[in-house]
Amino acid sequence: RLLQQQVAATADQAYNDVLLAEQHRRDLTEADSLSRDCLLKTQARFNAGTVPRLDVIKAQVDVAQGTNDLIANARDISNARAALNRIVGRPLGSAIVLLDSLDVPLALPDLDAIEQKALMVRPEIADIEAQQRAARLNSRLVREQSILPDITLSAYRDFKGDQGTLYSAGLAFPIPVFLWQHTRGDFAETQHRELELDAAARDVRAAIGQDVRTAYATADAAERQVIYIRDQLLPSAREAYRVATVSYGLGGLSALDVLDARRSLLDAENQYAEALAAANSARADLERAAGTPLSTFAPGASRE
Repeated sequence: RLLQQQVAATADQAYNDVLLAEQHRRDLTEADSLSRDCLLKTQARFNAGTVPRLDVIKAQVDVAQGTNDLIANARDISNARAALNRIVGRPLGSAIVLLDSLDVPLALPDLDAIEQKALMVRPEIADIEAQQRAARLNSRLVREQSILPDITLSAYRDFKGDQGTLYSAGLAFPIPVFLWQHTRGDFAETQHRELELDAAARDVRAAIGQDVRTAYATADAAERQVIYIRDQLLPSAREAYRVATVSYGLGGLSALDVLDARRSLLDAENQYAEALAAANSARADLERAAGTPLSTFAPGASRE
């Protein structure tokens, strides 16, 4: 079960990597279209004699940079798809049809509920509890074998030639006399094993609680970043680019200002895509830590 949960988390991460690469592709394609449009406007203004040749060169460099980024993105998409195919056991070159895209995850459930559930269903808990039961049964067996007498029943047939055959039977109840030898040896060993497993169980529970809390904090911070970028950073970057474009069209700004605004917009879009992938991956890791899908919990307060 533990291995299955780990494989599921790894597959989710690989799938998010594919979604992220595809999202970057869309953003870079849009940015390439904007940079080419800027180049056309800059060339037209240069022909009209309102901007220097340097602005045209800068716009051409920006277009070339966008083309190079698209080439690198094609490599990232190919590698991400191959990694996902490997995780799910398919040929590396198999086609992948994406039926969804990166989106803001749902609000996280209550932390205490997730932690309590994890302490009930995580495979590590079942493992250590099974070891504790085995240790207790072993202690019981050692005591029974050391204190309770073993009943021995024997029968003999002895043939002595002319004297005939002699039959005999016996019943023995060997009882241990020096019991303190067991209290210092076998009993102490089994008791030590029980104490050792009790301490290990406490440590496992603490480790699971820490794992859940760490995964929860990561998922919560990632979702907050996604919402902040979506509601604050992206609108500001888009508005800045819109204003720069309009002003450039009216002759108020240089091409460098437009390119800088476009670059800031592309950076904001990249940050948003990265944050979306991180939030979805963190949510998948929280499900692994919880040992059960988050959909089984009551939904938390929405931050939409």
